[in-house]
Amino acid sequence: MKSLTQDQIKEFIPHRDPFLWLNEVIDIGDTHIHARTTVTEELDVFRGHYPNFPVLPGVLQCEAAFQAGAVLIAQKIETNTEEIPVVTRLNNVQFRKLVRPGETLDIEVELTEQLANAFFMKGKVSVAGKVTVRLEFACALANPNA
Repeated sequence: MKSLTQDQIKEFIPHRDPFLWLNEVIDIGDTHIHARTTVTEELDVFRGHYPNFPVLPGVLQCEAAFQAGAVLIAQKIETNTEEIPVVTRLNNVQFRKLVRPGETLDIEVELTEQLANAFFMKGKVSVAGKVTVRLEFACALANPNA
């Protein structure tokens, strides 16, 4: 079992506030990652996304899974590469439950297949043991300087 702080997460992916959606990694292995983030009511998105009934957009839940997948991929590739994982496909998304301010997201991603620089993953986001979103997605390595 290996865990990462938010500062260590930043060593693996380029995301930063206000668009870093991972507070910590609870566990990471060769083909899986379990990350966590707390949804605070101070998030700017709540000013406009149903201000009288704040709900975390489902697309941001997906983004949290993408970022967890990017950390998983980044720890598998060579550290001297400039390539970063970017999402290339999103399939079979199922939104199950609303996420409200004050809740903690558990983000679980599994690497199901790797073909060259393409990575295929399944993700699940949950709050207090209840699934909020399930998704399948793919990432490929891209050079940000190309």
